[in-house]
Amino acid sequence: MRIKTIICIVLIVIIGSCNHVSNNHNINGFYVSSDASDFTIKRILERKKLIAATDYGSINYLIYRGEPIGYQYEILKDFTTHLGVELELIIENDISKGIEMLNNNEIDLLAMALTVTSERSKHFSFTIPIMTTRQVLVQKKPDGYHKMKTADEIESHLLRNPLDLANAKVHVQEGTIFAKRLQTLSDEIADTIEVIIDPRDVEDLIHAVSQGEIDYTVADEHIAKVNGKYYRNIDVKTTLSFPQKIAWAAKRGQTGLVDTIDNWINTFNKTLKSRLLYNKYFKNIRSRKIVNSEYNSYSGGSLSPYDEYIKNSSKIIGWDWLLLASMIYQESEFKPNVKSWVGAYGLMQLMPHVLEKYGLDSKASPKEQIMAGVKHIRYIDNQIPDEIADSTERIKFVLASYNCGLGHVLDARRLAEKDGKDPNVWTHNVDSCILSLSEKEYYHDPVVYNGYVRGKETFNFVRQIIERYNIYKELIND
Repeated sequence: MRIKTIICIVLIVIIGSCNHVSNNHNINGFYVSSDASDFTIKRILERKKLIAATDYGSINYLIYRGEPIGYQYEILKDFTTHLGVELELIIENDISKGIEMLNNNEIDLLAMALTVTSERSKHFSFTIPIMTTRQVLVQKKPDGYHKMKTADEIESHLLRNPLDLANAKVHVQEGTIFAKRLQTLSDEIADTIEVIIDPRDVEDLIHAVSQGEIDYTVADEHIAKVNGKYYRNIDVKTTLSFPQKIAWAAKRGQTGLVDTIDNWINTFNKTLKSRLLYNKYFKNIRSRKIVNSEYNSYSGGSLSPYDEYIKNSSKIIGWDWLLLASMIYQESEFKPNVKSWVGAYGLMQLMPHVLEKYGLDSKASPKEQIMAGVKHIRYIDNQIPDEIADSTERIKFVLASYNCGLGHVLDARRLAEKDGKDPNVWTHNVDSCILSLSEKEYYHDPVVYNGYVRGKETFNFVRQIIERYNIYKELIND
């Protein structure tokens, strides 16, 4: 009788185990159950696509020379590669709308670098932290700060103590946790901080501080520091919070997806690639080339060791070799091995996919680099509309497209035409519209197909190359 009982128990265990296995599905090598908690990960694996929302800007996701980059984008790409699925990114800078999309099952994941709070945790399932940050006050440095003799003189004009925020007006992005933090600070200092909920996103508000349109805003420290490299007249050193966790969010209860991400993040965070990716977006200084007195040293007639290559290659596209030289200096300062923070390489700062298009890689010689760059210029020129017939203006359109991508330049042309400007003239027409494409009002316009671009960089890229070219013509005896 005892033996029969033991056999019966063993059979029950075996049957139970078989039933458990039958409720699991092997999809792309991942075992997921039929439980509701695994619904999202099962859906992702079956459709072979992860749909995520993130914000469009200078950090998380943007298009650089026709190639998508960004901190959130690159992490998401690594995760989807791990899963063996494609990534579909939906751009949404409005946090409230992103949350709505998540709740309506329009997306699988909200990858907007959300701060984890107890209140938010009631509504979402958060992953383990991707990073930590602090909330900081963004304020404008005093006018003429660069002429002040001491750091203390600059400091005397800046707020460093939260007590000094009494009666201040602080603009914060709608849907963020910044307003709640300021309200808590207001209670702690027993004084009023006027919090103005603003529909603009964080980077737009930082720009507004730089321009003197508003006095203060609040941002996550990592975003504030990156923008501080663009806007040298802002200060981001005043912290308003303790370190806080930044994570992705899934719909409440979707532990299957969250567990899968957590396991991957735990491994990814230990890799060299993770550290390099963080340094790439948050620690590298993105330099801007400007014209300065060093150009006088070239007045002897030689600009670089590559002058002959430049002269010969420029004939292919019908450019003055000095114009091509000015462009190469803008891109690399004639350094053939230089690599940018986004991976653009060499004298012409070509992205890897462009080098590959012309059968080259990072081992290409300076001569090969220049030839590939010229071929790419010719390719771009062939895509520029024939309506831009003036050769001088056409060169400016080619330069702009080389810098930010043809799609953004065509967007700027459509904006110009809509605004009654001449879409075939760069200066004082399309150039002003490329500047507008960093503003939400314009990059969300129906005639704009390619979204946000940091237009000031492209504007300066074209202007500085032409200005330097004119200097070269005066100084170089050719």
